[in-house]
Amino acid sequence: MDLFPLVNSLRIAGISTVIIFFVGIFAAYYIAKVPSAIKGVLDVILTLPLVLPPTVVGYLLLRVLGPRRIIGAWVLDVFGVRLTMTWWSAIFATTVVIFPLMYRTARGAFESFDETLAYSAQTLGLSNTYIFWRIRIPCCWQGIMAGTVLSFARALGEYGATSMLCGYTPGRTATISTTVYQLWRTNDDELAFRWVIVNMAISFAVMLAVNMLERRTGKVKKRPARKEAV
Repeated sequence: MDLFPLVNSLRIAGISTVIIFFVGIFAAYYIAKVPSAIKGVLDVILTLPLVLPPTVVGYLLLRVLGPRRIIGAWVLDVFGVRLTMTWWSAIFATTVVIFPLMYRTARGAFESFDETLAYSAQTLGLSNTYIFWRIRIPCCWQGIMAGTVLSFARALGEYGATSMLCGYTPGRTATISTTVYQLWRTNDDELAFRWVIVNMAISFAVMLAVNMLERRTGKVKKRPARKEAV
Protein backbone atom coordinates (compact mmCIF):
# COMPACT_ATOMS: atom_id res chain seq x y z
CA MET A 1 0.00 0.00 0.00
CA ASP A 2 1.67 3.20 -1.23
CA LEU A 3 1.57 5.84 1.51
CA PHE A 4 2.23 8.81 -0.80
CA PRO A 5 -1.49 9.80 -1.02
CA LEU A 6 -1.61 9.95 2.80
CA VAL A 7 1.56 12.04 3.11
CA ASN A 8 0.51 14.32 0.27
CA SER A 9 -2.99 14.84 1.68
CA LEU A 10 -1.65 15.64 5.15
CA ARG A 11 0.87 18.18 3.92
CA ILE A 12 -1.63 19.86 1.61
CA ALA A 13 -4.26 20.03 4.35
CA GLY A 14 -1.70 21.19 6.92
CA ILE A 15 -0.26 23.99 4.78
CA SER A 16 -3.71 25.14 3.67
CA THR A 17 -4.98 25.19 7.26
CA VAL A 18 -2.01 27.27 8.45
CA ILE A 19 -2.63 29.79 5.65
CA ILE A 20 -6.34 30.21 6.28
CA PHE A 21 -5.81 30.26 10.06
CA PHE A 22 -4.11 33.65 9.85
CA VAL A 23 -5.86 34.98 6.74
CA GLY A 24 -9.29 33.90 8.01
CA ILE A 25 -8.76 35.39 11.48
CA PHE A 26 -7.64 38.78 10.20
CA ALA A 27 -10.34 38.90 7.52
CA ALA A 28 -13.01 38.03 10.10
CA TYR A 29 -11.66 40.57 12.60
CA TYR A 30 -11.56 43.53 10.24
CA ILE A 31 -14.75 42.72 8.33
CA ALA A 32 -16.67 42.35 11.60
CA LYS A 33 -15.98 46.07 12.25
CA VAL A 34 -17.02 47.51 8.86
CA PRO A 35 -20.49 49.00 8.18
CA SER A 36 -23.32 46.54 7.59
CA ALA A 37 -23.76 47.37 3.88
CA ILE A 38 -20.09 46.75 3.06
CA LYS A 39 -20.02 43.73 5.35
CA GLY A 40 -22.91 42.14 3.46
CA VAL A 41 -21.14 42.45 0.10
CA LEU A 42 -17.82 41.16 1.44
CA ASP A 43 -19.63 38.32 3.19
CA VAL A 44 -21.16 37.14 -0.07
CA ILE A 45 -17.83 37.28 -1.93
CA LEU A 46 -15.81 35.49 0.77
CA THR A 47 -18.46 32.85 1.47
CA LEU A 48 -19.18 32.06 -2.19
CA PRO A 49 -16.70 29.12 -2.41
CA LEU A 50 -18.67 27.42 0.36
CA VAL A 51 -21.83 27.17 -1.73
CA LEU A 52 -20.30 26.74 -5.18
CA PRO A 53 -19.63 23.18 -6.40
CA PRO A 54 -15.93 22.31 -5.93
CA THR A 55 -15.60 21.63 -9.65
CA VAL A 56 -16.77 25.19 -10.38
CA VAL A 57 -14.18 26.54 -7.95
CA GLY A 58 -11.53 24.41 -9.66
CA TYR A 59 -12.60 25.66 -13.09
CA LEU A 60 -12.42 29.30 -11.99
CA LEU A 61 -8.96 28.72 -10.54
CA LEU A 62 -7.86 27.16 -13.82
CA ARG A 63 -9.10 30.27 -15.62
CA VAL A 64 -6.71 32.32 -13.48
CA LEU A 65 -3.77 30.01 -12.76
CA GLY A 66 -3.62 27.99 -15.97
CA PRO A 67 -0.39 28.24 -18.03
CA ARG A 68 -2.21 30.26 -20.71
CA ARG A 69 -4.14 32.48 -18.31
CA ILE A 70 -3.33 35.84 -16.71
CA ILE A 71 -1.49 34.91 -13.53
CA GLY A 72 -0.39 31.44 -14.60
CA ALA A 73 1.16 32.67 -17.86
CA TRP A 74 2.97 35.52 -16.07
CA VAL A 75 4.45 33.23 -13.40
CA LEU A 76 5.48 30.69 -16.01
CA ASP A 77 7.11 33.36 -18.16
CA VAL A 78 8.94 35.15 -15.33
CA PHE A 79 9.80 32.32 -12.95
CA GLY A 80 9.41 29.26 -15.16
CA VAL A 81 7.01 27.68 -12.68
CA ARG A 82 3.68 26.06 -13.51
CA LEU A 83 0.88 26.77 -11.06
CA THR A 84 -1.12 23.71 -12.10
CA MET A 85 -0.59 19.94 -12.24
CA THR A 86 1.86 19.86 -9.31
CA TRP A 87 1.27 18.62 -5.77
CA TRP A 88 1.34 22.12 -4.33
CA SER A 89 -1.25 23.28 -6.88
CA ALA A 90 -3.78 21.59 -4.60
CA ILE A 91 -2.90 24.13 -1.89
CA PHE A 92 -4.51 26.88 -3.98
CA ALA A 93 -7.66 24.80 -4.39
CA THR A 94 -8.01 23.69 -0.77
CA THR A 95 -7.22 27.17 0.57
CA VAL A 96 -10.03 28.72 -1.45
CA VAL A 97 -12.49 25.94 -0.60
CA ILE A 98 -11.87 25.89 3.17
CA PHE A 99 -11.44 29.65 3.70
CA PRO A 100 -15.19 30.32 4.22
CA LEU A 101 -15.33 27.76 7.05
CA MET A 102 -12.59 29.53 8.98
CA TYR A 103 -13.87 32.98 8.13
CA ARG A 104 -17.48 32.36 9.19
CA THR A 105 -16.66 30.66 12.48
CA ALA A 106 -13.98 33.21 13.41
CA ARG A 107 -16.25 36.14 12.54
CA GLY A 108 -19.03 34.71 14.68
CA ALA A 109 -16.59 34.37 17.57
CA PHE A 110 -15.36 37.95 17.19
CA GLU A 111 -18.89 39.35 16.97
CA SER A 112 -19.81 37.64 20.25
CA PHE A 113 -16.76 39.10 22.01
CA ASP A 114 -17.51 41.52 24.85
CA GLU A 115 -15.94 44.77 23.62
CA THR A 116 -15.92 46.23 27.14
CA LEU A 117 -12.92 43.98 27.82
CA ALA A 118 -11.01 45.65 24.99
CA TYR A 119 -12.08 49.13 26.12
CA SER A 120 -10.98 48.38 29.66
CA ALA A 121 -7.59 47.18 28.39
CA GLN A 122 -7.19 50.36 26.35
CA THR A 123 -7.76 52.50 29.43
CA LEU A 124 -4.84 50.65 31.02
CA GLY A 125 -2.61 51.72 28.14
CA LEU A 126 -2.32 48.31 26.49
CA SER A 127 -1.57 48.25 22.77
CA ASN A 128 -4.07 47.00 20.21
CA THR A 129 -1.68 44.18 19.28
CA TYR A 130 -1.50 43.03 22.89
CA ILE A 131 -5.27 43.26 23.26
CA PHE A 132 -5.82 41.26 20.07
CA TRP A 133 -3.47 38.37 20.88
CA ARG A 134 -3.71 38.23 24.66
CA ILE A 135 -7.36 39.16 25.30
CA ARG A 136 -9.50 38.87 22.19
CA ILE A 137 -8.01 35.66 20.76
CA PRO A 138 -8.13 33.69 24.07
CA CYS A 139 -11.77 34.70 24.58
CA CYS A 140 -12.66 33.61 21.03
CA TRP A 141 -10.40 30.56 21.04
CA GLN A 142 -13.11 27.91 20.99
CA GLY A 143 -14.74 29.34 17.87
CA ILE A 144 -11.38 29.76 16.17
CA MET A 145 -10.35 26.21 17.07
CA ALA A 146 -13.63 24.85 15.72
CA GLY A 147 -13.08 26.66 12.43
CA THR A 148 -9.51 25.40 12.21
CA VAL A 149 -10.48 21.77 12.76
CA LEU A 150 -13.39 21.91 10.32
CA SER A 151 -11.11 23.50 7.74
CA PHE A 152 -8.43 20.84 8.16
CA ALA A 153 -10.96 18.02 7.89
CA ARG A 154 -12.50 19.63 4.79
CA ALA A 155 -9.08 20.11 3.19
CA LEU A 156 -8.18 16.49 3.87
CA GLY A 157 -11.22 15.29 1.96
CA GLU A 158 -11.26 17.85 -0.84
CA TYR A 159 -11.62 16.30 -4.29
CA GLY A 160 -13.38 18.43 -6.91
CA ALA A 161 -11.22 21.54 -7.09
CA THR A 162 -8.06 19.57 -6.28
CA SER A 163 -8.54 17.06 -9.09
CA MET A 164 -9.12 19.85 -11.63
CA LEU A 165 -6.11 21.89 -10.58
CA CYS A 166 -3.49 19.17 -10.03
CA GLY A 167 -5.00 16.06 -11.60
CA TYR A 168 -4.00 12.57 -10.55
CA THR A 169 -0.46 11.28 -10.96
CA PRO A 170 0.63 8.42 -8.67
CA GLY A 171 3.64 9.41 -6.59
CA ARG A 172 3.37 13.09 -7.60
CA THR A 173 -0.07 14.64 -7.16
CA ALA A 174 -2.22 11.81 -5.80
CA THR A 175 -4.26 12.52 -2.67
CA ILE A 176 -6.48 10.21 -0.64
CA SER A 177 -9.62 11.50 -2.35
CA THR A 178 -8.30 11.24 -5.89
CA THR A 179 -6.82 7.83 -5.10
CA VAL A 180 -10.16 6.54 -3.84
CA TYR A 181 -11.85 7.70 -7.04
CA GLN A 182 -9.21 6.12 -9.29
CA LEU A 183 -9.33 2.83 -7.36
CA TRP A 184 -13.12 2.81 -7.64
CA ARG A 185 -12.86 3.37 -11.39
CA THR A 186 -10.55 0.36 -11.71
CA ASN A 187 -12.85 -1.80 -9.53
CA ASP A 188 -10.29 -2.10 -6.74
CA ASP A 189 -12.92 -1.76 -4.02
CA GLU A 190 -10.83 -3.37 -1.30
CA LEU A 191 -7.97 -0.86 -1.52
CA ALA A 192 -10.38 2.03 -2.02
CA PHE A 193 -12.20 1.05 1.17
CA ARG A 194 -8.88 0.99 3.05
CA TRP A 195 -8.19 4.58 2.05
CA VAL A 196 -11.72 5.58 3.06
CA ILE A 197 -11.10 4.08 6.50
CA VAL A 198 -7.78 5.93 6.78
CA ASN A 199 -9.45 9.24 5.93
CA MET A 200 -12.27 8.66 8.39
CA ALA A 201 -9.85 7.59 11.13
CA ILE A 202 -7.75 10.76 10.80
CA SER A 203 -10.81 13.02 10.80
CA PHE A 204 -12.28 11.19 13.79
CA ALA A 205 -9.01 11.47 15.74
CA VAL A 206 -8.69 15.19 15.05
CA MET A 207 -12.29 15.93 16.04
CA LEU A 208 -12.00 13.81 19.18
CA ALA A 209 -8.79 15.57 20.25
CA VAL A 210 -10.39 19.00 19.83
CA ASN A 211 -13.52 17.98 21.74
CA MET A 212 -11.35 16.78 24.61
CA LEU A 213 -9.40 20.04 24.52
CA GLU A 214 -12.61 22.10 24.59
CA ARG A 215 -13.91 20.12 27.57
CA ARG A 216 -10.66 20.64 29.42
CA THR A 217 -10.68 24.35 28.64
CA GLY A 218 -14.30 24.63 29.80
CA LYS A 219 -13.50 22.90 33.10
CA VAL A 220 -10.59 25.28 33.73
CA LYS A 221 -12.81 28.31 33.09
CA LYS A 222 -15.56 27.03 35.39
CA ARG A 223 -13.21 26.12 38.24
CA PRO A 224 -14.05 28.41 41.18
CA ALA A 225 -11.36 30.63 42.55
CA ARG A 226 -9.91 29.73 45.90
CA LYS A 227 -10.79 32.00 48.77
CA GLU A 228 -7.80 33.48 50.51
CA ALA A 229 -7.57 32.94 54.22
CA VAL A 230 -8.19 36.07 56.27
